Amino acid sequence: MRVREKTAIFMAILAAALYALNSPISKLLLSQIPTTIMAGLLYLGAGCGLLIVRIVQKKFGVITTEKSLSKKDAPYTAGMVLLDIAAPICLMIGLTMTTAANAALLNNFEIVATSMIATFAFKEHISKRLLAAISLVTLASIVLTVEDSSSFQFSLGSVFILLACVCWGFENNCTRMISHKDPLEIVVIKGLGSGIGSLLIAFTLGEHLPGFKLVLCAMLLGFVAYGLSIFFYIYAQRTLGAAKTSTYYAVAPFIGAALSLVIFRELPTVGFLVALLIMGAGTYLAATD
Repeated sequence: MRVREKTAIFMAILAAALYALNSPISKLLLSQIPTTIMAGLLYLGAGCGLLIVRIVQKKFGVITTEKSLSKKDAPYTAGMVLLDIAAPICLMIGLTMTTAANAALLNNFEIVATSMIATFAFKEHISKRLLAAISLVTLASIVLTVEDSSSFQFSLGSVFILLACVCWGFENNCTRMISHKDPLEIVVIKGLGSGIGSLLIAFTLGEHLPGFKLVLCAMLLGFVAYGLSIFFYIYAQRTLGAAKTSTYYAVAPFIGAALSLVIFRELPTVGFLVALLIMGAGTYLAATD
């Protein structure tokens, strides 16, 4: 394996570890912050944080050789921003209806969405091993989504989280198309655009900003779990592609689920443990493809 590929894999896993903080900490903050406001603050924190990084770089004379976005990139940039408005809103709504551990594990469905879209819309190759991994993750997601196996009632919270994963699947592929451009610029545009967009929707719905400390906490979480995570994810995509990067990123839900079980002292259900085993097998197949 080449050094460049090893570096890309490390960045994908680092991005996953940072994003894993999102579900459990967001669940805690959602008890005091409205859902759409929370979604907006997360991305606004990502955009503002990396904008400060760019300003510091310029102040100290750090020269970047990265290419800026052009007019040709506008459709993918716009799609990225719009999908990043929809996805976290769906995730925050889902988090209010299900456990943080379930939500964290269900985030693995993003692998399925990203890989399927990469294959059918952007013609990326998927091996038989990766297809088997996708099938296992899908099966595990169904197990987590079914609330009552005797009557096959679906958990509305899980459905919203799966919808968020589909939005992020499309968004990952939009970002893949511009990943050869300046990652810092991409995250700043993504963060500020999606954050402001979500906040405008929140204010239209009558939601109000919480106190300054809560706003700061949400934005700091956004900077780490979204801003830095997306920054490293984009670098990984350059070498690995959208489908492959998403498979390494799949460790995030497992870290998030473990943190959730510890923070909220939740006892895992039988369905959760079954889904964990199935998803673990699927993630292993994907990561070793």
